[in-house]
Amino acid sequence: MKIEKLLVANRGEIACRIFATCRDLGIATVAVYSDADARAKHVREAGEAVHIGPAPAAESYLKVEAILAAAKETGADAIHPGYGFLSENADFAEAVVKAGLIWVGPPASAIRSMGPKDEAKRIAEEAGVPVLPGYRGEAQDAKTLTEAAKEIGFPLLIKAVAGGGGRGIRLVSRASELKAELESAVREAESSFGDGRVMLEKLVECPRHIEVQVFGDSHGNAVHLYERDCSLQRRRQKVIEEAPAPGMPEDVREAMTNAAVALTKAVKYEGAGTVEFIVDGSRPLALDTFWFLEMNTRLQVEHPVTEMITGQDLVEWQLRVASGELLPLHQQDIPLHGHAIEARICAEDPAEGFRPGAGLILEFGMMEPADGEIVRWDAGFETGDRVPSNYDSMIAKLIVHEGNRRAACERLIETLSHLQLAGVPSNTGFLRRCASSDAFLNHSHHVNWIAEAGDALTLPPAEHQHASVMAVCDVRLNEAGGATPWGIQDGWRMNSAPVHKSMVAVGADADWIDPEDHPVDPETPLPLVTDISPRRYAVTTGGDTVLVEVPEFDADVEAVLGGDNVSAPMPGKVLSISVKAGAEVKRGDTVAVMEAMKMEHALTAPRDGVVEAVTGNVGDQVSEGDVLVQLVAE
Repeated sequence: MKIEKLLVANRGEIACRIFATCRDLGIATVAVYSDADARAKHVREAGEAVHIGPAPAAESYLKVEAILAAAKETGADAIHPGYGFLSENADFAEAVVKAGLIWVGPPASAIRSMGPKDEAKRIAEEAGVPVLPGYRGEAQDAKTLTEAAKEIGFPLLIKAVAGGGGRGIRLVSRASELKAELESAVREAESSFGDGRVMLEKLVECPRHIEVQVFGDSHGNAVHLYERDCSLQRRRQKVIEEAPAPGMPEDVREAMTNAAVALTKAVKYEGAGTVEFIVDGSRPLALDTFWFLEMNTRLQVEHPVTEMITGQDLVEWQLRVASGELLPLHQQDIPLHGHAIEARICAEDPAEGFRPGAGLILEFGMMEPADGEIVRWDAGFETGDRVPSNYDSMIAKLIVHEGNRRAACERLIETLSHLQLAGVPSNTGFLRRCASSDAFLNHSHHVNWIAEAGDALTLPPAEHQHASVMAVCDVRLNEAGGATPWGIQDGWRMNSAPVHKSMVAVGADADWIDPEDHPVDPETPLPLVTDISPRRYAVTTGGDTVLVEVPEFDADVEAVLGGDNVSAPMPGKVLSISVKAGAEVKRGDTVAVMEAMKMEHALTAPRDGVVEAVTGNVGDQVSEGDVLVQLVAE
């Protein structure tokens, strides 16, 4: 049952990752792609590629019939689902097997049993795995959920039963928030998973997220490959992951991994899986401080850190197990060496609430590691590629491996500082500040830490903003014929130095800038300035990408900021508009909600004012810059 040709029913970084192992094993590869991905990196790296539909995932990467037809057309004898999309869809797994193909994943029965979070927790309890108190009932009416919430007590979490990837999760701190958060969670769950059912769970207020990598085969064997700590999260989505978990006592590791393997065997699991635990981070790890969270029935985004500390190729393990082979190693033969950390590089703007971005990548690369340094770069995009707005914002992963955690942290910080990404917003500066923080270095961080730290992590430091502005001013001064005050040649001055000022906009602020008033610290890394349009620049400094706009020299501040409109920041779908003409709003009030890159995004009023007109409609598919609400001054 050897695999000869593998179709990867996915895109981006994970498709490229799987193709790499296939090349090593001599397995032919097939990519599938949507309209948005016709020139994507994963298409270029595959032996063959088949178009499967338009850009929306529902019409391409989630279209089972199109993927099976692509396998038949190319003669592929196996399908790997990657992660996301159809990777945890039991019906898809069954359809692949029914079509006579090898399914590189767990049996459909295991996916079904671990898919709904309520059923997974019931099975975990029966297997002797500790679980948190909560409501996991079938009744989903508002009255039942409200009464259950009161019984559990606040704060609590609302979780989509069919959820994953941080979607369909809401924190409810007090009873007055429950109704609105329930509606939001149900809406997002229905949109993301086609299933609006939710469960309620008691909140662990200082949580850590620790997960165990497990593997099973068709011969009844199951092992673990140690644990990962994924506690550094924003909006319930992982940001930086590491292995092994810092501060892990051997007795707790044994108890946690034994529980994970017991659950793996209980559902007759085959292939790669992850058993996730929530841990009380307010005290040291102990036998009574962890509870079952969920089981991911697929390969995880963060699997490279496990590969680095064990020296194993988990995709190769998947392919061998799917071919009917025994697990490559017995439990006692799986090594653990050093410490690995992974950072997820995303096209998003932390300073704007992690708003995802799309567009052409004008520059993308990292410093070549020195001899002896172990730095791994798993990317789904390269310079010249276009990031579409239809999918997840992650574009690459940076993984470092050193002999101990402190050295791995230092290597990660250094490498992030030299990463160049221009053309789309980037979270690299944010990642560097996270990795450099005392909380992370001392491993005292927890799942809520990023939200608590606030602007100290999300905003570029002042010196990077100053350096970016000065770099743009320098570029403008050296541009021939630029429409700037100093580019005008029809006048002259006597006995005075020329005044070189320009209005620039950085984020939500605009002002006239005199370069002499803003000296740049010589220790600040040399900026990379990339033209996005004739008057817009992306400046990368020390891992931060700052967007600087230089409007016509006679523009005023209000014109630069476009303060009278609430516009779509990216292509997407309008989910709700909460204001009507004549309504008074304050700066920061939410006036609309839209969905883009699989997430909901609140659009807020840029100033105090009165709604003059609502020009958008719920359900509209909008483009970047489309005006949804117009404001006038009070």
